[in-house]
Amino acid sequence: MPRVTIVHRTTYHYARPVRFGDHRLMLRPRDSHDLRLVSATLTTTPPARLRWKHGVFGNSIAIASFDDESDVLEFVSTIALEHYPAAPLDVASLIEPYAETHPFAYAAEEADDLAPYLRRHDSDPERTVDLWAKSFLNTEGPTRTAELLAAITRAIKADFAYEAREEEGTRPAPETLARRSGACRDFALLMMEACRSLGIAARFVSGYLYDDRLIGSENPMVGGGATHAWCDVYVPGAGWVEFDPTNGLLAGRNLIRVAVTRTPEQAVPVSGSFIGGAGDFQGLAVSVDVTVAALPGEVVSATAERADSDQAAPA
Repeated sequence: MPRVTIVHRTTYHYARPVRFGDHRLMLRPRDSHDLRLVSATLTTTPPARLRWKHGVFGNSIAIASFDDESDVLEFVSTIALEHYPAAPLDVASLIEPYAETHPFAYAAEEADDLAPYLRRHDSDPERTVDLWAKSFLNTEGPTRTAELLAAITRAIKADFAYEAREEEGTRPAPETLARRSGACRDFALLMMEACRSLGIAARFVSGYLYDDRLIGSENPMVGGGATHAWCDVYVPGAGWVEFDPTNGLLAGRNLIRVAVTRTPEQAVPVSGSFIGGAGDFQGLAVSVDVTVAALPGEVVSATAERADSDQAAPA
């Protein structure tokens, strides 16, 4: 049971003091059977009035309202949690018999609720994503559902180049497929769209990735000690199963979920606006410090500092 502490600092710089509109913050994980939130604090510069609510997906959202002008806007989220990571799932052993092979249809009592997660996010007029997804189907016999999902996950890790991208937004899945490169959020969306094209429900997840064995090593996981994105796939019998295509993993062990949404745009950690000139915005810096108490008396930590393109600059 790791004790994990995460300090997530987001700093916007401006050429002169500006006014700020409300900001929407999704930085607080929710308690679950595999995660117990011990403490959570959120501080802002300049000071803000915070109003908390649950969004349409049940995520915890803070609305920050400001009175003061400033040339710096900073949010510092500090969370401490106890993580109870499950052993890697044997998805194949959990799948309902009717869904063991692809294609399958969701049960009537689940189909209506899953419908939004089957709706395609991107236009794909050339059907490039569809054709790519179908390339994982077994042409010589039944396609095992668990093997299909694992193959898509591994292929993104093996065949696509990871890039830390500074510009905002998530690339459409056909573009990521054509480029054969992208950030973690691009890979998550590509896998979502591939699954949806095959009639399998999928959703977007954002949060943090840590590894109690690899953090601080010479070969850390991609995204370790930083914000991260992956996807959930709904598998009958197994439920929502996390897949991390950036690292080619059946995910869950070292992932801290913060936001679960239908689209990447709905999972931006920090978003808002400012009132000023077009050239006033000077830049965005994000640092994420993760400390993991791996063993009693032994602590390892990792810090990532970068411009985080998952977070929108106020405009």
